[in-house]
Amino acid sequence: MIVDPLPVAWRFEAIGTAWRIDTREPLAPDVADAVTARIDRFDRDWSRFRPDSLVSRIATTPGPGRWTLPDDAPALLGFYRELYTATRGRVSPLVGRTLEALGYDAAYRLRAADDIPPVPAWDDAIAWDGTTLETVRPVLVDVGAAGKGYLVDLVSDLLTEAGVAQHIVDASGDLRTRGVPMRIALEHPLDPRKAVGVAELPDGAFCASATNRRAWGDGLHHVLDAATGMPVRGVLATWVIAPTALVADGLATALFVDPEGESPSRHGAHFARLFDDGRLESSADFPGEVFL
Repeated sequence: MIVDPLPVAWRFEAIGTAWRIDTREPLAPDVADAVTARIDRFDRDWSRFRPDSLVSRIATTPGPGRWTLPDDAPALLGFYRELYTATRGRVSPLVGRTLEALGYDAAYRLRAADDIPPVPAWDDAIAWDGTTLETVRPVLVDVGAAGKGYLVDLVSDLLTEAGVAQHIVDASGDLRTRGVPMRIALEHPLDPRKAVGVAELPDGAFCASATNRRAWGDGLHHVLDAATGMPVRGVLATWVIAPTALVADGLATALFVDPEGESPSRHGAHFARLFDDGRLESSADFPGEVFL
């Protein structure tokens, strides 16, 4: 629920999910076109579901490769490297092949193959110097753990630069608000009629992740432990409030494999997470309340 509601809502589909941008006035046509173009460019670079994307070319070009990545890569891959190190390799952008084999591929086959490849170790498969990506062999990069949040930031920054000071950018639950305080229910992943808490968001980003959102087969879902190559167990859902949606989205994934919950404190973030035994844990300074 928005505390200070904005009267104009622009709804559209992009990168396979529903978007909503709330503003006080309708966006000027050139600003709306710029938003659409920015999202499409990000998708053309990073979507593993598009055969014409940059990451698809990296995955299908034989032999070692050397690739100049787009200007949004340093922040995205830099944060992934931090998460990879902090979680001892359990959060990785190199899970693409494994996700495909488990059934989460471009065709949404949703049926696991007989042979599930392990997730390659970062330093064994790629080298990243902030500009150029070198690959030892073809790898399928998947930025699903933080990419949507980062794209929300990019769109929000674009709106701010265009003079749209107050706005909310919401990409199916990964959101960034600027100048608009919000109260957000923490939806129970097993019963959307129930909330397990409420988050207070005066400004900044909020992202949630749950293992039931993209689940199929017998216990298969999209949140992988890169160390084992299999879906995580033990945590059902996570919620993170952070200064940016990149950080909130990435930490929401990391909390599935970070038993001590140490990562958020390093980024000025707050979190709650629900375990499969019904326990609800939250950071001591979580802005809002939890009910369980």
